[in-house]
Amino acid sequence: MSADDTNANEKLARTPLYDLHLELGGKMVSFAGYEMPVQYKGMGIIKEHLHTRAQAGLFDVSHMGQLILSGDRVAQSLEKLVPVDVEALGLNKQTYALFTNESGGILDDLIITKWSENQLFVVINAACKTQDIAHLRANLGADIHLEPLLDHALLALQGPEAKNIMAELAPQTAELVFMSGCAVSIDGVETYVTRSGYTGEDGFEISLPAQHADKIARRILSFEQAAAIGLGARDSLRLEAGLCLYGHDLNSQTSPIEAALNWSISKSRRTGGDKAGGFMGAQVILSQMAGGVTRKRVGLQVEGRVPVREGAKLMDRAGNLVGAVTSGGFGPTLAAPIAMGYVAIEQAQIGTELNAEVRDKLIPVQVTKMPFVPQRYFRG
Repeated sequence: MSADDTNANEKLARTPLYDLHLELGGKMVSFAGYEMPVQYKGMGIIKEHLHTRAQAGLFDVSHMGQLILSGDRVAQSLEKLVPVDVEALGLNKQTYALFTNESGGILDDLIITKWSENQLFVVINAACKTQDIAHLRANLGADIHLEPLLDHALLALQGPEAKNIMAELAPQTAELVFMSGCAVSIDGVETYVTRSGYTGEDGFEISLPAQHADKIARRILSFEQAAAIGLGARDSLRLEAGLCLYGHDLNSQTSPIEAALNWSISKSRRTGGDKAGGFMGAQVILSQMAGGVTRKRVGLQVEGRVPVREGAKLMDRAGNLVGAVTSGGFGPTLAAPIAMGYVAIEQAQIGTELNAEVRDKLIPVQVTKMPFVPQRYFRG
C-alpha cells in the first residue's frame, strides 16, 4: 500500500469510523488526505488479505468521493467527459468509467450508477475529489446540479461470505448481480447497496448517512465471518485481481489503451459506433485503438521471493531499459511476489522474460496474464 504525498503540516481528515478503527487497534497512516487504517492489531496484512479471500472483510472506504449528478439529459452531458454510453445504462446498473483529458490521458477512474433517467450516483477516488468536482462543474453546464454527499460514509464488504451476511441484513441484496444496486433499509438505516468492489471477490458497497456508519459497521462485524480489514490488504487484494490504482498505474499521461482498459470504452463510442467519439481525447484514443500503442500495462510474475515494487526499472535480457513497475508487492493468495507495470509493446507478449532492478540486483520476471487470482464476481 502506498501512502500519498500529503503535506506533513496539513491536518488530515477522518472518516466517521475513525474511533472504531482506534478501538479495533488500527494502525493509522496518511492516505489521500485522511487518517486511515493500514492494518489492525491481531491479524496484520497477510492474514487480513487471506480472511477476505476465505470469508468476509469490511473496509472503510468513506474517504472516496460520492456525488449525485442530476438534471435533464444528465447522462448525455456526462458522456462528454467519459468514453461510456451512460444513456444505455439500465436503472440501478453501474459502469466503470474514466475521465479523460484532451491528450487522451486519464484524469481519474470512477463508478457511475444510474439512479433514474435524470439522476446519476458517482463514486470518485479520494485523492482526486477536488479536481474531479472542478472538472465536472467546468464542463457539465449550469443545467446539471452536482451534489457532493459530504454527510455520507461508504463501506465495502468483500469476500465469499459477504452475500450471506448481506442476505440477513437486507434480503433484497441477494437478488443483485455484479454492478447493480438497490435502496434498502439495514437495521432501520436507509442505504444504497451495490454488488461491486475492489478485491476481485464477490462483495457489496454500502452508501449510508455518516451518522449511522459506526452502528452499521459494528452490526456487520458482529457476524463471525466478518473482520475489519485495512488499506494494506485492500492494496494486495486489488493487485492480485489485476485492478489499477489511480496515481500509480493510471495518470494523466497514460491513455486507456496503454493501460489495457480498451474494454472500458463502450462499443457505441468507438469508431463506427452510433455515438462515436464526442469525449475528451477521443481522437487520440480512437486512433490508438486502430493503430496501436508503443507501451502497454502488463502483469509480471516474479521469480524468487524478493518483492518488486513501484518504480523498479524493467530491462530486457540484453540489458535495455524497456519499462517500469507501477504496482508491486507480495501476493498472499499466491504466496509469491507479483507486480504490474508498463513495458514497450515489443516486450508485452505473455511469456516474455525480463529483469527488474531491485537494489542494484536483477530479479527475473515474466510477463503473465492478469488477473493473477481469478475474479469471483457474481454475475447470476
